[in-house]
Amino acid sequence: MFPSLFGEGYESIKLLAEVKPVDLFKESILNKIITNQWFVFLLITLTMLIKVLATGITLGSGGNGGNFAPSLFVGAYLGFVFAFFLKLSGFIDIPISNFTIVAMAGILSGVFHAPLTAIFLIAEITGGYELIIPLMIVSSISYMIVKYFHPVSMEVKKLKEKGTIISEDKDTSILSRIDVDAVIERDFAILHPNDKLRAVIQQIKHTKRNTLAVVDKNNALVGLIQLDSIRDDMFNSTLYDKVITRDIMEKPSAKIERNEDIVSIMKKFDETGQWNLPVVDNGYYLGFISKSNILTRYRSELLLSI
Repeated sequence: MFPSLFGEGYESIKLLAEVKPVDLFKESILNKIITNQWFVFLLITLTMLIKVLATGITLGSGGNGGNFAPSLFVGAYLGFVFAFFLKLSGFIDIPISNFTIVAMAGILSGVFHAPLTAIFLIAEITGGYELIIPLMIVSSISYMIVKYFHPVSMEVKKLKEKGTIISEDKDTSILSRIDVDAVIERDFAILHPNDKLRAVIQQIKHTKRNTLAVVDKNNALVGLIQLDSIRDDMFNSTLYDKVITRDIMEKPSAKIERNEDIVSIMKKFDETGQWNLPVVDNGYYLGFISKSNILTRYRSELLLSI
């Protein structure tokens, strides 16, 4: 029914640019029932819409291909359909071929976030340098609109989903490769708000950490105890059964969410001046992340990237 869907579609683009839409259906079973221009318009529109679906199915099921040829295909068909509709409706008789060419640059610019590439590539392959101003206008508008809704292109988005972040800043790129879950340390001692100072002292005896987490009965983080802050109380045995954890704990200067990116985490370390920050998942305590651990991972990733 739609022979132009097979292959890259460059031949069908050429036919549209030459305003020969009927020739697209010479080998179609629909050829004999094409009776008027409106029917041609409907078939061209369906071909454009089905191409999007067909490309998605082809690539999603493991077939070979990319986004370049489909972008040109859909762009050419979109430009043709727009101009052809205005002409058939009697609104205005505009150069259909020019709209076919310019729309290719618009789609290409939006899909790849590459307006300059779209402008000069389409101008070169079509020999349409007299259309350089319309190409610039359409490509720029397309890029600005797409950039607003999708800050990164589809290719970069795929790399982000795979965990391979591309960044112009090498430090940011390397940091982004560090898995947050992998740097969470879970061997910090845990206390409860009503624990007495004696229990705090016992925990300190068995830990090498300078920070202890205070959680409630639901394991939600409510505070921290810093060894330096209670040093005086530790050597006053008369307070062991009088002071409870709630009296000596501090609010954390910052918390790290489990799904937070590593760049944001490093920013929190810089802002607070802390070397250990608690990690929570919707308020529930998970562990701590240390700045030194992240820097160690960073150095390892840096060596691998050299």
